[in-house]
Amino acid sequence: MKRTVAASWLLSGAGRAATANQAIAIGDGRIENVTAGEGKGSLVMPALGNAHDHARIARLSQVGSYDVPLEAWLPYLTLLPTVDPYLSSAVSFARSARGGVGAVMAHYTRVQGLTDFPTEARAVAKAARDVGIRMALAVHCRDLNPLVYDPHEKLLAELSPAACECVTRRFLRKPVPAAEQVAMVEAVARDIEGGGVTVQYGPAGVQWCTDEMLRLIGKASAASNRRVHMHLLETKYQRNWADRTFPQGIVRYLDDIGLLNERVSFAHCIYLRPDEMDLIAERGATIVVNTSSNFIVSSGLAPLGEFIKHGCRVAMGLDGLAMDEDEDALREMRLAYNVHKASGFDIRVSQADLMRFATTNGRFAVTGMKDEVLAPGAPADLLTLDWEALSAELIEPNVPPFDLVLAKGVKQHVVDLIVAGRDVVRSGKVVGVDLPALETELLAVLRAKYPTTADVRAAMPELKSALRKHYTGPLYCA
Repeated sequence: MKRTVAASWLLSGAGRAATANQAIAIGDGRIENVTAGEGKGSLVMPALGNAHDHARIARLSQVGSYDVPLEAWLPYLTLLPTVDPYLSSAVSFARSARGGVGAVMAHYTRVQGLTDFPTEARAVAKAARDVGIRMALAVHCRDLNPLVYDPHEKLLAELSPAACECVTRRFLRKPVPAAEQVAMVEAVARDIEGGGVTVQYGPAGVQWCTDEMLRLIGKASAASNRRVHMHLLETKYQRNWADRTFPQGIVRYLDDIGLLNERVSFAHCIYLRPDEMDLIAERGATIVVNTSSNFIVSSGLAPLGEFIKHGCRVAMGLDGLAMDEDEDALREMRLAYNVHKASGFDIRVSQADLMRFATTNGRFAVTGMKDEVLAPGAPADLLTLDWEALSAELIEPNVPPFDLVLAKGVKQHVVDLIVAGRDVVRSGKVVGVDLPALETELLAVLRAKYPTTADVRAAMPELKSALRKHYTGPLYCA
C-alpha cells in the first residue's frame, strides 16, 4: 500500500539537520522518496528501538519489589502468577508501541509454562504481529546458579524448614540439558520466524550458564548466523564472581568461545573495564544501556560516554523498568542523554550519538538491519510526534526541533507509529489490539490468581535476608 506522511519537521537520522515541510512517500514497507511537502503539525523521526526487555506482565512495584537490589529483586518475579502468554505479550508489546518503540528485544526469561514452549513462542509471535512491531524473541537459556552466583547450600541453611522447602521447590528444579535448550532455539526459529519476528539465542548471562551451554551457543550462532542477546556485568557482585571465575577476563573468555562479534548484544555492562570496552568495540558487538532499570534496582550507572569514547556501538533498553513504570521510551532517551551528555563543556554524548542510541542501533540489535537514516530504500519505520504541542510555548522560533524532543518529549506526544509501512499507533492509540481492554483483562487475571503465589510470598522475607547476607559476606566484600 502506498501512502505519504507529512512532516513539519523531519529528523531523518543521526547527524542530519532537521528539514522543514517534507513529504515521505511509502510503498511496500519502505521509503520510496522524500520531497518538499506540507507539514501538518508533525515532527517525524525514526521509530525508537528497545534493545533489551523481557515482555514482563506487570509493574514490579505492584508486588512490593521497589527498592530491592537486583540479586534479591529477581526472585520477586515468582510473585507474578502465570497467565496466558498471548495476553501478557500483547499488553507488553502494545505498551512499548504506545511509547514510540518500533522494535523490541524480548529476552524471554519468564516462561509462563501453561503449555509447551513452542506453543508459547507461537503465542508471543502472534502478539508481536498483531501489535505490528518488529520483535526478536531471545529464547532464554540457563543451567547454572539458580539462586546465587556460587553454591547455594549455605544460603538454604539460613532459611526455616518451611521457607527452605518452598525455595527448593520453586527455584532449584533440575535444568534441561544444555544441548536440548540450544536445539530448542533453532526449532522455535523454524516455527515462528517471519512477519517481523526473528529468534535469537538468549543465554541469561555468563553467571547463569555453564561453559558447555555457552560454547554450544557460540558454535551454533556461528553456524546459523543467528544473533545472540545476553546480560553482562550488571552488578558489582557479578563483576566479583566473574573475576574469581575467569582470571583471563570474562570478556576475553566470551571472545575465545565465539560470543563476541557483531551478532551479539550485551545488556547493561555497567562494570566493564576500559580494555574490555576496547575489545567489544573491536569485535563489533552491541552494548545495551538501561538507565532507568539500573537506577531502580540499585545496580549502578553504565558509563555510556566511555562506551562511545571507546568506539562501542550502544543501544537503548527499557528492561521492563522505565523510570515511571510507563514504558515511555522518549523519556528513557531523555533521561539517558541528560545523565550522560556532558560534564561542563566536556561533551561525552552528542545528539547524533543519542539518535543512534535510541533508534538505529537498537533496531540493529533486534533485527540486524543497518539502515541509518530515513531515506529512499530504508524501512518505513517512522515515529510521528505532535509538533504543535512540543512547540506551543516557543519564544525563539528557530530552536532546533530535536532540542525540544530532548527537553520535554514524552509518550503523550506520540501521534503515529508506522512500522514497515503499517500503522501501529494512529492518533495516539494502538491499532492492532485493544490495549485498554487487554490491560483490564490482564489485571483481573493477576488479581484472581494472586493466591497461587502465597507460598513464595511467605518465604520472601527470609530469602531476601539470606540473599543480603550472602552478597554482603566475605566472599563478595574482599
